[in-house]
Amino acid sequence: MPANAKLRIGSRGSMLALWQSNHIKSALETANPGLEVEVVIIKTQGDIIQDVALSKIGDKGLFTKELEVALANGDVDLCVHSMKDVPTALPEGLMLGPIPKRVAAYDALIAPAGVTSLDELAVGARIGTGSLRRRAQLYALDKGFELVQLRGNLDTRIKKVEEGLLDAVILAAAGINRLGWQDRIAAIIPAEVMTPAVGQGALALELREEDELTAERVSTLSCTTTEICVLAERHIMRVLEGGCQVPIGAHAYVEEGVFKICGMVAKTDGSKVVRAKAEGTAAKSLELAQKVVDDLLSLGAVEILEHARQQAGEDGSVTPIYG
Repeated sequence: MPANAKLRIGSRGSMLALWQSNHIKSALETANPGLEVEVVIIKTQGDIIQDVALSKIGDKGLFTKELEVALANGDVDLCVHSMKDVPTALPEGLMLGPIPKRVAAYDALIAPAGVTSLDELAVGARIGTGSLRRRAQLYALDKGFELVQLRGNLDTRIKKVEEGLLDAVILAAAGINRLGWQDRIAAIIPAEVMTPAVGQGALALELREEDELTAERVSTLSCTTTEICVLAERHIMRVLEGGCQVPIGAHAYVEEGVFKICGMVAKTDGSKVVRAKAEGTAAKSLELAQKVVDDLLSLGAVEILEHARQQAGEDGSVTPIYG
C-alpha cells in the first residue's frame, strides 16, 4: 500500500461518537498497514438542536444527514454511525458496509447506589429518557413513574442522577461500556421488560456505492453473526416503517446455534404493548423476522403505530429537562 494512502472518516463530535470512530480508525489501520486514517468531525441536526424532543424534530437522518452529504460530496470516504440512528432507506449512491461485531444491545438503568432494578424505584420516581420506545415500555410497567424528557451527551445525562435531579436514567448499555463507565450501571434491563432499539449496540459503516477501494479496506471488519442479527432487526423496522417517532423495538441474537428474534410495538402511553418472537436457523433469519412482523400485525400493530404517530411528541405529561 502506498505510504500516502489515506482514508477520511466522518463522525459526530460527541465523546461516544468519537470513541466509535477512533475504534474503527484503529481497526482499519491495523488491517491495512500503511493506511493513514483521519477522523473529520461534522455536526448533525441532532447535535445542534438540543432543546427539542427527538419525536418532535423528525427522525429521518436526524443524526446522519449532514454526514451523508459530506460522504456524497467526497469530503469524507466513510461515515461511522450508531446503527440505531441509521434509517432503513439510505440516500441514492450510498450503502452500508460490513457490520462490525456489536456489544450488548440491552438498555441499562442508571440509579443511585443500592438500586439494582426498576422494581426498586419508588412510585413516582423521576426517570430521564428521550426515547419514545423506552417511555412506552416504562409506562406499561404501571409503576407511576414520572418520565422526564432528557437529551444531551451520556455524561451529562448520567450526572442528572449523580446530582439528585433525577431518580434514574435509562441509556443504552453499549455506549456506557464503550466509554468504560460500567461501574455506573445499576442494572441491565432484560429485553422482555424493555426491548432494545433496532441495531442497538452495533456500529454502521456507510460508504459510496462506487468506492471499491474503501469497500475493500473495510471488508475485514465484518462480523457475520452481527450482520445476520442486525439485518433481521432492520427488516422489522423497515416493514413497520418505524423510527424515533414510534415505539418499536427488536432484538436478535444467536444462542447455542439457534437464531432468536423478538419484536415490540407499543402505544406511547404504554396502554397497549404487543410482543412477538421466533426462533430457528440463521439461514432463515429474514423469514423469522417477517414472522415476527406478521404476528405483531395480527396483534394490532397497525392501529398501535397509527396512534403512536398521532401522539408523537404531544404528551404533556413528560417534563422537559434538557442538557
